[in-house]
Amino acid sequence: MSGEPPDSPGWGPLFDPRSVAVVGASGNPEKWGYRLASGALAGRHRRAVHLVGRRGGSLKGVPFLPGLDALPGPPEHVVVAVPPHGVRQVVADGVAAGARWFTVITSGTGGAAEDRALAATATAHGARLLGPNCMGVVDTGSELRLSWGDFPRGNVGMVSQSGNLALETARLLARAGQGISRFVSLGNQADVDAADALEALIPHPATRVIAAYVEDFRDGRRLARTLRAARAADKPVLLLTAGRSAASGRAAASHTGALVSAPAVVAAVCRDAGALLLHSAGELVDAAVALLAPALPRGRRVAVAGDSGGQGALAADALAAHGLELPGLSPDTATAVAACLPPGSPAGNPVDLAGAGEADLANYVRISGALLAGGDTDAAVLTGYFGDYATANSAQEQRECAMAGRLADLVTAHGRPLLVHSMARDTAALALLRERGVPVYERIEQAAAALAHTLRWQETPEQPPPDPLPPARAAPPVADAGYRTMRALLASYGLRFPDAAFAGTPAEAVRAARRLGYPLVLKAMGAAHKTEAGGVALGIRDEAALRAAFARMRAATGATCYAVEAMAAPPYAVELIAGVRRDPAFGPVVLAGMGGVTAELLADTALALAPLTPGRARRLLLSLRGAALLTGWRGAPPVDLDAAAAALVTLGHIALEHPELTEIEVNPLLVHPAGALALDAHAVPVRAPA
Repeated sequence: MSGEPPDSPGWGPLFDPRSVAVVGASGNPEKWGYRLASGALAGRHRRAVHLVGRRGGSLKGVPFLPGLDALPGPPEHVVVAVPPHGVRQVVADGVAAGARWFTVITSGTGGAAEDRALAATATAHGARLLGPNCMGVVDTGSELRLSWGDFPRGNVGMVSQSGNLALETARLLARAGQGISRFVSLGNQADVDAADALEALIPHPATRVIAAYVEDFRDGRRLARTLRAARAADKPVLLLTAGRSAASGRAAASHTGALVSAPAVVAAVCRDAGALLLHSAGELVDAAVALLAPALPRGRRVAVAGDSGGQGALAADALAAHGLELPGLSPDTATAVAACLPPGSPAGNPVDLAGAGEADLANYVRISGALLAGGDTDAAVLTGYFGDYATANSAQEQRECAMAGRLADLVTAHGRPLLVHSMARDTAALALLRERGVPVYERIEQAAAALAHTLRWQETPEQPPPDPLPPARAAPPVADAGYRTMRALLASYGLRFPDAAFAGTPAEAVRAARRLGYPLVLKAMGAAHKTEAGGVALGIRDEAALRAAFARMRAATGATCYAVEAMAAPPYAVELIAGVRRDPAFGPVVLAGMGGVTAELLADTALALAPLTPGRARRLLLSLRGAALLTGWRGAPPVDLDAAAAALVTLGHIALEHPELTEIEVNPLLVHPAGALALDAHAVPVRAPA
């Protein structure tokens, strides 16, 4: 869907309806209908709850009605948990009764066409539909629980295509002292899709962090705009998706096709939109807890205090692996820390408590306070034994809890985050820290990653959201996607190529060489990867060498047409790959990378949605690991970045105007101090439906 229908009821009837009807209610605790009915009844002090069950009966004193037409008034929200063959009729009965929202739990409703017809039944009457094949909806603030499972109340809004993953996330959040504000199970997205659900969470005050698991991105550009809107509203979006390990399912017809994978596109969209792409429910919860803390780091400088030298050293390594810095302490901070340590103990970063915590639990507070107050660092990590003292000696529980409260006070007082890594798991002191919003982790690598994620989110550059794809210009479709055709097409848009002629025989090649002059390049037409196929010969310096190369190439490739090109070898040139691929969800995606025959080996690439501006294209190039080669490496002059950026912009425009091409690639794009030359071009046409 592309937003709400014109007469949409809004989100109120979904999350906080005045009345709910559960169709398919059951008195059997093993049935979905029982869970849904019980959840609905838990909120009946806030709304009218009606239970519809064809076999009759009652649950918790509420009788089952025979049908929606037996309700005393219109139900705002209808939950459907009936066998597949009955779903369409329930929705039809619901709109006739005045329902505004439908949550369809039932799966196996008949495929995509039937799902679309089901959604149309609702939307044609101004209603909306969630599902089918979903796990339901929860709003812990309005006490709406129309789903299987337990969802503790908290500040994380969850949108998911996987019900069990949502349950896992909710349980992990509960262990970390957090919970769910709203949960939306997407199911088959017949009407409400991921972008719709995310849009509903952005203005929700109780939702401070948004978690999402999405497999099917539908209108990817709209989703990207929604992610950027969440970033603008200071609502972090933590996204999980699948497919990182999936094979492409086809042989790559170009380097671009191999390098622009679906996960890579999603990663690029998240980077530009300000969302965090994560890889597991655990990582998501760790990041969410850190982002919900009372204070976020203002920079990458971190101080560590550990109960042993080993723990401090490993913490330092874990933080450094995520690009965080452990600076030395200022003299004033070092003096304040040293006053809490045993005599002769060094006050460095990381700080080795060397038994200071065991000697006096208040030293944890004193040292953490010195690190947070000193201004030397932007965050502090306490790693080791704190939180576990009461486990060995219950008499220490009260004092350890008091120190936990004082640690939480430090965060409020200094406006800098404190993260705690503890050997313990569930103790009163750790529970108090969690209640006060101080993140607590079982492993130091979790703390390091979570802290790094908070910085990634804060450091997202300000960028406008991607525009919807413009209507394609009425450009004549290309006849084929070979080099000769693509060279002409790209040149018509302003890309520069070396002078060339095309030949079918050795005699024609020799005549072309006389016009162009030596040295030359000979290329066999028809092969996507010409070098690997023996279809390229470089540096041909005379007629004899040309005839020999022609004979070898014809024997190796069987080609009937050859390009004879002037040899281009400008000084200080760098080979890039520039391409664009049409993603099914996100549309044309531009690729820039270090190119040539090692493009896939190096995999030094960056992606962005087309169309690009020149400035965005420059930033894409400068984000490459090999960007130093473009800006002047070891005394070489910088290449013409503007020319390279212009090539990327042009490829994006061509893709928009030629939807018949699913991939376009220039490899190599030879960029040098005086400009850029396309040395090869290739495209892949859209495959006709089988």
